[in-house]
This record gives sequence, C-alpha cells and structure tokens, in this order.
Amino acid sequence: MKLRQNARHFASRKALETPVVRAVVREGLVRLHTRIFLRKADPERADERERHLDELFDATVDSYLAALRAGYSEAEAREITHVQANFDFYNHGWTEMMEIPADEIEDHYERYEDFFTTWGIRIDDPLGDFRDEPLPEAPSTPEKLADPEHPHAEGGFADDVYVEGPDGELVVGGREEPEDVDVTDAVGIDSDDAE
Repeated sequence: MKLRQNARHFASRKALETPVVRAVVREGLVRLHTRIFLRKADPERADERERHLDELFDATVDSYLAALRAGYSEAEAREITHVQANFDFYNHGWTEMMEIPADEIEDHYERYEDFFTTWGIRIDDPLGDFRDEPLPEAPSTPEKLADPEHPHAEGGFADDVYVEGPDGELVVGGREEPEDVDVTDAVGIDSDDAE
C-alpha cells in the first residue's frame, strides 16, 4: 500500500502515547478518518455508514498502538490499520472506498499474517480481538464485488509499505521518526485536522 507520512503522523503517534492528550488525539483521528472515507463513499450511502466507520476507526487506534508495541514502524502500524479498514470495506462491498484492489487483499493479509493471527484478525473479521461486539450495521453492496470499481485504490504496492513524502519521493519502509516531534502538531490538538 502507498501511504503518506509527514511530521503530523509522528506527532499523532507520540500524542497517542501521552496520557494528557491521548483521548483528544484519538477522537481527532477517528473523526478525520471517518470524514476522509465518507468523501470516498457513494454520496447516497455516506450517512448510513458514518457510525460504522467511527467505531471501526476507533478500534483500529488500538491495533495501531499494539503494532507499535510489537515493534512495527510507524508506517507499518498505520498500514496495518488501513488494511483492516480495507478488509471491512471489502466485506461490505464498499469497493469505491477501498485503497487497495480487491485482488490484493490476501497479499496484504499475508504480509502482516503474524500480527493478524496474534490478534485474531482475519479478512472476514477485520478487528479480531480489538472489538468484542459487532460494529453498527451499515448496508452492504455485495453486487459491487462482481465487477469492482476502485477509484481510490492503487495496485502494485502489496509487497511492502511504500511512503510518499511531501516532495513526492517514494520510500520503501517509511521514514525515520524526526527527533523534534511536537505533540501539539497532532491531529485533534488544534482546529486544523488536515492529514
């Protein structure tokens, strides 16, 4: 998968590990990701998916932190959460929201299989042990899986995590964390929630 990575991502990571601001940043990240993916959804379906996405992304914050504790890099941990979301979109037939083509789903699962099996995550159970209750219902569109359209998916990046920097340079594996990370740059700390 191809991700972006900038100082804000590292600030958000640090803030999620900081007790005083953790809850604010978590809420900001959930709100941001829900908003981003609702813009990718079929406009006629966006409202009915909002609560489902809020709770999906809230659970993936926990998997992100678990991946970091397990030694995955910031980019890998974030990619894990995006892969989980794409499993959920795939299961619902929400192909217009997917970031990876449907035919690369298993490749992404296999790359992180150790992490996923540790936490009971499967393609058909994207949150595994990170969620005890089912997510809020949102209507599926399984017919889209027969001939999927992926306007937001970019194929060919299933073998590693690829990070695109602000200058457009593509780095395999992600960037090193800067030394001067400031938690006040994290998502949710101020009113500017741009990713």
